[in-house]
Amino acid sequence: MTDYTGFEGDAFAEFRGIDRDGPIHMLNLVKMKEIATYDDGRTSTGFEAYEAYGRESGPIFKRVGGRIVWSGKMEFMLIGPQDEQWDFCFVAEYPSVDAFVEMIKDPAYREAMKHRQAGVKTSRLIRMAPGQAGEHFG
Repeated sequence: MTDYTGFEGDAFAEFRGIDRDGPIHMLNLVKMKEIATYDDGRTSTGFEAYEAYGRESGPIFKRVGGRIVWSGKMEFMLIGPQDEQWDFCFVAEYPSVDAFVEMIKDPAYREAMKHRQAGVKTSRLIRMAPGQAGEHFG
């Protein structure tokens, strides 16, 4: 299984190169490790590590104008790979790409990332343009 816990430079350049002003939504799908793997050898569960990541990165997320606009708990994969089960599903909104970049370049955020890297088994992070909720699909 590929370890999707961070982004590659080329993908990040494409992400930043999308020419659209305004807010972005980031769909987060996260699967935790049973036991976190820290470089320094400390032990915790994957969930505890992710909780530490949220506690330490939360103030930076809020400072750049981020907010959670949707969260839910996965119950069943009806269409898609049955082996993809997600522990956390949420959409984070940022006022702009620059706000997201400011967050991930913040030294305190980078330090908090050690917890995410230690606790996450795999994840998906999908940039989306916010749309209008309504009565129709698409």
